[in-house]
Amino acid sequence: MSEQIIKGGFLILENEVKKGWGVRIKSNTITEVAPNESLNSSPGVRVFDATDKIIAPGFINGHMHMYGVLSHGITVEAPASEFSGFLEDFWWPYIENRLDHGLVEKTSRWACVEMIKSGITTFLDVLEAPNAIPGALEIERSVTEEAGLRGILTFEACERIDRKNGELGLKENGDFVKKHNREDNLVKGLMSVHTLFTAGRGFLEKARAMADKLGCDIHMHLSESSFEPHWALKHYGKRPVMVYDEMGFLSKNVLASQGVQLDKEEIDIIAERGVRLVHIPLSNCEVGGGVAPVPLCLEKGIPMGLGTDGYINNFFEVMRGAFLIHKAHNQDPATMPAEKVYRMAASGGAEALGRPELGRLAPGCKADLITIRLDTPTPVNESNIYDQIVLFRNPGDVIDVIVDGKFIKKKGEILTIDEEKARAELRISAEKFWGATE
Repeated sequence: MSEQIIKGGFLILENEVKKGWGVRIKSNTITEVAPNESLNSSPGVRVFDATDKIIAPGFINGHMHMYGVLSHGITVEAPASEFSGFLEDFWWPYIENRLDHGLVEKTSRWACVEMIKSGITTFLDVLEAPNAIPGALEIERSVTEEAGLRGILTFEACERIDRKNGELGLKENGDFVKKHNREDNLVKGLMSVHTLFTAGRGFLEKARAMADKLGCDIHMHLSESSFEPHWALKHYGKRPVMVYDEMGFLSKNVLASQGVQLDKEEIDIIAERGVRLVHIPLSNCEVGGGVAPVPLCLEKGIPMGLGTDGYINNFFEVMRGAFLIHKAHNQDPATMPAEKVYRMAASGGAEALGRPELGRLAPGCKADLITIRLDTPTPVNESNIYDQIVLFRNPGDVIDVIVDGKFIKKKGEILTIDEEKARAELRISAEKFWGATE
């Protein structure tokens, strides 16, 4: 069993920060956290000096669309002015419906590069590519394993194309879960549906029943803007959370993304049912969805993580967004302090994904961790370390990334993917893809 010791300048534990502490790793598990001088070595044990760095748990991206990198910078003649138009006039016809296996592979590889650079060690990806199934999730799995990241992959099944395509999406998820949801696998799956306005009640109930039979979680987008609540009130006479609750959909194995336009009664139901949420602050701004009631959700004890949505995959920017947006929206500078935001990016994200063995540096947890440079122009100490990380560090300050006990980024260099080759391949594909829309 391989063993390694990493000695740090600071070590971020779940409820405290330790100066001059490090970790011991055996195989893929953290076995000890202790002062550097107590981490005794022996023959065959590799020792890494990170005393000029912060040792921290890897970040967890709770909601990702890897294919989204294909659209970065794309322009259209008539930009959508509201959310449903964004989907119907741009995102669905110009992006999702045109994805094939080759594009899934190239976008996944570059997305993994962006995540590794940003210190993300685990991510949940939701693939929306109705004309790329069957087989699209297996392509994502292959790339994720190549990158060395820990991934949870799912296809967002819905009926917006037709019922047959929706059923194919459910099968894509079911087959993937059956094949890959073993304890020791780095990449696993879950069930996923889109929204109330793209899936009928019978379809949603079938997806929920499949998740129960498979023993896996189920995911959906929830009230990303005011469009879905208005649609649900018109078609069901109830707000979305009430509709889901009425059909017995909500439980502790449900993960909902976005959750922007939730009222207090819906938040209470989510908390009572044990539903978990992922907050995606920057993407919510892009589509004009609004500002999610994150402080209230956290106050109610709802497990919450952070996600990029495949939009801006710089996780430091996402943390900054969560730190700043709610202060402005609530006109309260005490809202969402840096430590709380940081927790959402790490252990909170692990809790939201139902993975308590991740997101923390503690004996028995998976050895998923990062090192962050300490060469800040102002001092770092136990009191300001979260502000220094959340507000003033960037992907270039992430020096090492370890997943499952293995370095996938070391001394600032990604070891698993040829970054320049991945960039060039995506550039060629994007130019061809964009050209076809002109």
